[in-house]
Amino acid sequence: MTADTSHDPKEVWKALLEGNARFAAGKPQRPNQDIERRQALTHGQSPRVCVFTCGDSRVPAEILFDQGLGDIFVVRTAGEVVDSGVMGSLEFAVLGLGVDVLVVLGHENCGAVGAARSVLDGAEVPTGHQRTLVEQITPSILESRSFGGDDSADYERHHAAAVVNKIMQISPAIKNAVDNGEVALVAARYRLSDGAVETVKTIGIDE
Repeated sequence: MTADTSHDPKEVWKALLEGNARFAAGKPQRPNQDIERRQALTHGQSPRVCVFTCGDSRVPAEILFDQGLGDIFVVRTAGEVVDSGVMGSLEFAVLGLGVDVLVVLGHENCGAVGAARSVLDGAEVPTGHQRTLVEQITPSILESRSFGGDDSADYERHHAAAVVNKIMQISPAIKNAVDNGEVALVAARYRLSDGAVETVKTIGIDE
């Protein structure tokens, strides 16, 4: 984020989308990646944004939003699956760092969403801890289907929105911050095919 970026969540999200547009067009500016920025951050961090996204190696948040060092607090798990460590990290971003926007970023061709879909369609449930991924994602797919969703893109979008709702439900601290106008939540989906980020749902951002 540039130094003059507003703390208005709408403006912060707009700045992120502008960075993504540069990336998708192949014209990134790669801001805040010089020696001076690196040295300045040895004294602390004050990111404007937290991005909770998939662990997929094709979804590097700082690169696809064309941001730099200290701009985004990133939390990652396969399929944006939530556990206590994730919630602690998100609450730290909101309450400890004071981020203006918390983004849940799904993506095209998500393997975790695809695995959950396969199980619903008759495949064997994965063993070990991978089972947790399927168990947490299948409700999103079932709900999406109940609203007419019938392909991976629908499921990925719905899952990102469902995770935003879940965060609001299980974290009173984040919900209070949203209700008080201190942070906004965004569900979004990154398209691997063209590099663009779609806005799926917003809470706390005036349209």
